[in-house]
Amino acid sequence: MSVNVAFFDSKPYDEISFKQTNEHFGFNFKFHKGHLNPENVALTKGADVVCIFVNADVNAFVIDELVQNGVKLIALRCAGFNNVDLLAAKDRIKVVRVPAYSPYAVAEHTLALMLTLNRKIHKAYSRTRDGNFSLNGLLGFDMHGKTAGIIGTGKIAKILIQTLRGMGMIVIAYDLYPDREFARQFDVEYTSLDDLYRRSDIISLHCPLTKETEYLINDDSINKMKDNVMIINTGRGKLIHTHALINGLKSKKIGSAGLDVYEEESDYFFEDHSDIVMDDDVLARLLSFNNVIVTSHQAFFTKEAMENIAETTLQNIQDFVDGKVLVNEVKK
Repeated sequence: MSVNVAFFDSKPYDEISFKQTNEHFGFNFKFHKGHLNPENVALTKGADVVCIFVNADVNAFVIDELVQNGVKLIALRCAGFNNVDLLAAKDRIKVVRVPAYSPYAVAEHTLALMLTLNRKIHKAYSRTRDGNFSLNGLLGFDMHGKTAGIIGTGKIAKILIQTLRGMGMIVIAYDLYPDREFARQFDVEYTSLDDLYRRSDIISLHCPLTKETEYLINDDSINKMKDNVMIINTGRGKLIHTHALINGLKSKKIGSAGLDVYEEESDYFFEDHSDIVMDDDVLARLLSFNNVIVTSHQAFFTKEAMENIAETTLQNIQDFVDGKVLVNEVKK
């Protein structure tokens, strides 16, 4: 059976990875640069499967069009699925995802942001390239003995926690479904959000984006935090209310922030905008702080992760074609 897969938001590295992995599957690929949305959904005609990434806008209208065009499966090549209207898709079109491609990649990037912000590596790099070897303004702190507050303790967070514990950090955590056995094994204390805000020197976000967690970090929660707190977000952009973050940075309540995601990132991330004037005033303001590091949603981006994404995505498609149980199906 010939299976046609339409890729959206595809980049050269996607094409390389998926074409290599497809040697074991034999699907027919068509790559589109734009992310799937109401304006370009007509491009799905003739496709059995659409493969999308984090910036796709698969609302109820798009779902209707996909069904009308004969698309039978939405294959997310990422873990998040908040950009798909699952209610509109229910009983009409299957949705699958890649729940874990490389938790090590994201955990390691999270640690890299922490270390870079603390020891001002980004400042030192720029200085020394200009011949400036002064230490003024580069003072950091020993992470050993400090308290890390981890919000959400899934696979990524657990790898990060083990690393932080190995560095001698105290780790406290919040999760709706705490893993008590893991906590006992690695000496992690589960606590309330308010207590975590109050005690943490570094706060790292690893929870999913839901109605309950949207803008979890806001003016109220920031006011409860320690002075000079470091905030890291390698989860989802809308976990943080960006205006509240900027206010916290301006007031010096927040000492530094490392962001691999941004709530309005779909207009900028994964693309080269270096030759145009940035018209997102909020993002421009964030980038103006020398104690803020913004990376382009790259925490997942390792060789191993790309291989795992391609393998899992294509296996999801193969399982659907073969009528097997979809172990990575997303349901409302």
